[in-house]
Amino acid sequence: MADDEVTTDALGPSPWGSRLLGPAGEQARTQRLRVQLLITLGIVVANLAGMAVATALIAFVLPGPALLDRDLLVLDFVAVPVVAGVALAIGLWWGTVYGLRTLYWSRDPERVPTGPEQAATAAVPRKLVLSQAMLWTAGLAVLTPLYARVDPTFVPKLLLGFGFSAIVVCVNSYLIAEFALRPITARVLEAAPSRPRRGLGVFGRTVVIWILGTGVPVALLMSVAVLILAGWQASGERLAVVVLALGGATLVFGLLLMVLTLSATVAPIRAVRTAMRRVEDGDLRVAVTVYDGSELGQLQSGFNHMVSGLREREKMRDLFGRHVGHDVAAVALTREPELGGTECEAAALFIDIIGSTTLAATRPAAEIVAILNDFFTIVVDEVEDCGGLINKFEGDAALAVFGAPAPHSDAAGAALIAARNIRHRLLHADTEFDAGIGVAAGRVIAGNVGSARRYEFTVIGDAVNEAARLCELAKNDELRVLTSATTIAAAATREQIHWRLGESVTLRGRTRPTRLARPRSPDRVAGVHAQRTL
Repeated sequence: MADDEVTTDALGPSPWGSRLLGPAGEQARTQRLRVQLLITLGIVVANLAGMAVATALIAFVLPGPALLDRDLLVLDFVAVPVVAGVALAIGLWWGTVYGLRTLYWSRDPERVPTGPEQAATAAVPRKLVLSQAMLWTAGLAVLTPLYARVDPTFVPKLLLGFGFSAIVVCVNSYLIAEFALRPITARVLEAAPSRPRRGLGVFGRTVVIWILGTGVPVALLMSVAVLILAGWQASGERLAVVVLALGGATLVFGLLLMVLTLSATVAPIRAVRTAMRRVEDGDLRVAVTVYDGSELGQLQSGFNHMVSGLREREKMRDLFGRHVGHDVAAVALTREPELGGTECEAAALFIDIIGSTTLAATRPAAEIVAILNDFFTIVVDEVEDCGGLINKFEGDAALAVFGAPAPHSDAAGAALIAARNIRHRLLHADTEFDAGIGVAAGRVIAGNVGSARRYEFTVIGDAVNEAARLCELAKNDELRVLTSATTIAAAATREQIHWRLGESVTLRGRTRPTRLARPRSPDRVAGVHAQRTL
């Protein structure tokens, strides 16, 4: 997986909060069929349950004339089943045809829904609820006159029984459709993240819980009381049945609706919480699927925007570190930016390619760039392995600093080890060039130089100038690596044994002679990789 690839498949069994909605990598056609099946089965079960509740209320719970009577056999066992079957068939046909037509675009995984398709998809739950309400109202409109012809007192029972069941069915149909449509809603929100969606938010779902779990049963109980006060005859036993039935319905349906609604509310929060744990562990590739258009969807989207910002910040930080060095970047990010510097003990390593002018004149520019990249890869690897910082690249040369901005317990020794390691790798690399290396240690000023609008970290001091002069001299030396006796003396003993002192020379631009030092021999250089542990 690429470092910048965003992933959601590790957030749980399904990015949409339920195993019923399938895995993340499911084919679009299979996913759409799954959504259609969940909507169809869910609404059919909700309607069958609503019919059973309506029958129980009208026949056994609500007071009034008996429903199971010999004079009502035709109505009870012919008219009611026919009306229920026709309504169920119409609802199933209408919902399936409308759903297939509305969600047809989702069969193509690469297709981005148009504005009308987005609006139609978002309207599916509302349209399904409207169709359920219309069918229940039509059933009530057909059956009520038939029973009223036998006994007008059937009308209140039918109104209360049908009304209670219709409300329960409609709300459950909405919740079922909203749940089943999460994978497709996620694609709609991805295509138009700023598109407003009209749906039940956290507040609306809480109100629904109260309405169905408490409000409707209590309202039904109060309606029975009002009818009895108005002259509706009811025995004490029937009143006890009404209270027990509606009280039991309040407990059972209230708990069921609470579980269903809270699961829909908790699923997005759980996904964000899981993703936050991965971010805490340092994984910034994570993202959550936005499938809710309410405040919870805004939470999901807000988390994704936050992590996207963190990824961008980390990328900028990495690029900043690559340009100026990670130590310099760390200091710059933790301190207030200011011009000037501080004095410290440090070591400088200067390296320059020999004959680069001739090389540039005889080779294509692209080839020269490739050669320089290979050369600087060796330099950067060895300098950073020894705890140093590449302060700047200067054409075919580079300046490395040890001991600034981060302090080093043996800056001189680290610079000397890096010089020997670079020389060893250049000797054994398949290259057409050579390079001179100069190392010097001493007091320097390390800090920001430039203006308040544009500055860079640099190191200024005699040690830097001495390293540059030693590098010039090393180009004509047999071993190509030179340092000073002062630098050798500043290094730890374990590094001093790899160097031998030589003659004294007066470097260009200096008034005092400098005693030179070289690696003991090319053969000894081959074993320097064992010295990298500082």
